[in-house]
Amino acid sequence: MIMELLQEINSPADLKKLKPERLPQVAAEVRAFILDTVSKLGGHLASSLGATDITVALHYAFETPKDRLVWDTGHQTYAHKILTGRRDRMGTIRQFGGLSGFLKRSESEYDAFGAGHASTAISAALGMAVARDLKGEKNKVVAVVSDGCMTGGEAYEGLQNAGQVQTDIIVVLNDNQMFISNRVGALGAFLSKLLTLGAVRDAEHSVKKFLARFHFWGGSILRVAKRAKVLLFPGMLFEEMGFTYFGPVDGHDVEQLASVFKHVKQLKGPILVHCVTKKGKGYAAAEEDQYTWHGPGKFDVATATFLKTPMTKTPPSAYTAIFGRAVVREAENDPRIVGITAAMPEGTGLDGLRDRFPNRYFDVGLAEEHAVTFAAGLASEGYRPIVAIYSTFLQRAYDQIEHDVCLQKLPVILCLDRAGLVGEDGPTHHGVFDYSYLRMIPGMTVMAPADENELQHMLRTAIELNAPVSIRYPRGNGIGVAMDAQPKALPVGKGVRLKDGSDVTLLAIGNRVHPALEAAQILEDKGYSVGVVNMRFVKPMDVELLKMCAAKTPRLVTIEDNVIQGGFGCAVLEALTPGRAEVMRLGIEDAFVEHGAPHLLYDAIGLSAPKIAERVAAWLPQKARAAAIP
Repeated sequence: MIMELLQEINSPADLKKLKPERLPQVAAEVRAFILDTVSKLGGHLASSLGATDITVALHYAFETPKDRLVWDTGHQTYAHKILTGRRDRMGTIRQFGGLSGFLKRSESEYDAFGAGHASTAISAALGMAVARDLKGEKNKVVAVVSDGCMTGGEAYEGLQNAGQVQTDIIVVLNDNQMFISNRVGALGAFLSKLLTLGAVRDAEHSVKKFLARFHFWGGSILRVAKRAKVLLFPGMLFEEMGFTYFGPVDGHDVEQLASVFKHVKQLKGPILVHCVTKKGKGYAAAEEDQYTWHGPGKFDVATATFLKTPMTKTPPSAYTAIFGRAVVREAENDPRIVGITAAMPEGTGLDGLRDRFPNRYFDVGLAEEHAVTFAAGLASEGYRPIVAIYSTFLQRAYDQIEHDVCLQKLPVILCLDRAGLVGEDGPTHHGVFDYSYLRMIPGMTVMAPADENELQHMLRTAIELNAPVSIRYPRGNGIGVAMDAQPKALPVGKGVRLKDGSDVTLLAIGNRVHPALEAAQILEDKGYSVGVVNMRFVKPMDVELLKMCAAKTPRLVTIEDNVIQGGFGCAVLEALTPGRAEVMRLGIEDAFVEHGAPHLLYDAIGLSAPKIAERVAAWLPQKARAAAIP
């Protein structure tokens, strides 16, 4: 498609020069640009396509960046980036050293607030609105929230507080799942027609569908309304929280949206504009299969077929798939097994359990805190709940892990997918803190498999342990090791010596075990004698094995893809008698790691096999280093 208008838009100021009737063409060109970009690089497609019209209308109606746009999660912001001066850099999005796939305050003045985790936008926007009031300024603050984020409790905490404060704030609900009957709001022609008395039955059906999205309290509201003989409209939920509600509005009528936004920005107090959209809008394949096209890899736009890198051999199974199959196998043999996910059934591998044992599978929405306490309740009644959550999102449930699980010694199994550096999604999604924040809690067992075979054994270990357990494993394919036919419980708190050495011992955990083995070979090629240990457990620590290693080599190196502060290396230092051995800790330094392909990131931070070998060689004494040089 020829970018007749888009090529002239380098900022929202350029967009505002156009007449409203040109906005649909702008939206179409933006969609085409997003499709072209994502097809070459991969990225978040369906959400960004669905939010394109809203984005164009927002930048047309408001005075950004003076007016603040706060986006929830960031999956829907590609159009925002394109319209705010970053169009020419979109070819670098999610690439090492390029644009972030999410929002980043340091990247643009138009990114008012960073985002990567869900349900934060309303709270952040309210904070900005109150700050504006305190400073005596007059700008507008808009939070753009997807309906998926409305399953998170923080969204309702923000709504409640905004309704209490009653300052000027606009919440735009980007609703791509709630197909609700239309109704009239104060904008008359811009909004849909009011339900007539003859349409009460249809209205009730629509309301039921709407309330079903809110797992915890939607049903209760409907029951109360029925008893009171009240006809509910969707907006009443928000109006009771102190918001003036407009909608539902067609989220793909960009001219109408611009007019609605221009109107509501003149109003006082908390405003909620409910926009109904279709995820993947404008690309048939994405509209039909929104999950597959949420975050696709490279693809051919014309045929909607994915481009695959030629393989010389079949790649090993992904850790997520191995975990999913292991859970189903355990559930077949143990009726106590239940699976819990926070809106990520396919992403965590629990879709297999969902299909095989639907009555023992629970998707709680984007509500990690609830997921953990819900699991604690199940465990208190004799079940073995497996809570599968990405590492970066589990940290949202820290209080629940400490208070509801560990304090009561309940056998909840926390399975942390996407641990370590996840790649192109960057610092909001890297799972690099879990060793630190989990090992400090009394009663928690913390383990990490070196490969996919150990993963299935660790799951069995966790089920038999009858105590709080966490298992963390990385994104992507496994090592390709042979899989044992049957899982077995591992000795708790015991590591494995993989090779002996006399100069230095590499103590590795999780997905750094195999790079440690490679690093050892590089060092041995230079003349060093290097031992390698797969520690398996961060807690309890294998103290006896550590003592043996310290007795064999005067120097130990800990290797982890967790932050150094409070991590695996710290646990080793705490377990060793002072002076028993010199210890060097390799891990993630006190800084957030940027986005990029994982192999580039691990090399950049010194945790690839060659960089591990280089750092260890530089640390060894001069005498040993000189002896190693031919």
